[in-house]
Amino acid sequence: MKTLTKAEEDVMQILWDLEEANVASIIEKLPEPKPAYNTISTIVRILENKEFVDYRKEGRGHIYFPKVKKEDYSHKTLNKFVDGYFQGSFKSMVSFFMKENDISISELEDVLNQMNKNENS
Repeated sequence: MKTLTKAEEDVMQILWDLEEANVASIIEKLPEPKPAYNTISTIVRILENKEFVDYRKEGRGHIYFPKVKKEDYSHKTLNKFVDGYFQGSFKSMVSFFMKENDISISELEDVLNQMNKNENS
């Protein structure tokens, strides 16, 4: 799976939330200052070339929708992050974030409990 630029990821986040949208709807969800229509249209075409997005014709326009699930992309991105910065060690990553963000033991237990719930679902 290819990686996304920040701008591409921003557009994908909107498409994952909306499930399908035209370019104007994507722009509507972006913060001010709004990018130009052509800019977002180009980003969507790049996403299509990267096989993250597909479309169907509707009238004279296109309705875009994600081909890649958010969970699949998140999993791949997180694994790449852990591999690149923490030599593949989830334990090292958690330890780093605990130190950097002053996470308490009870907060860590909450995270572990949530992970166990998700694992058993």
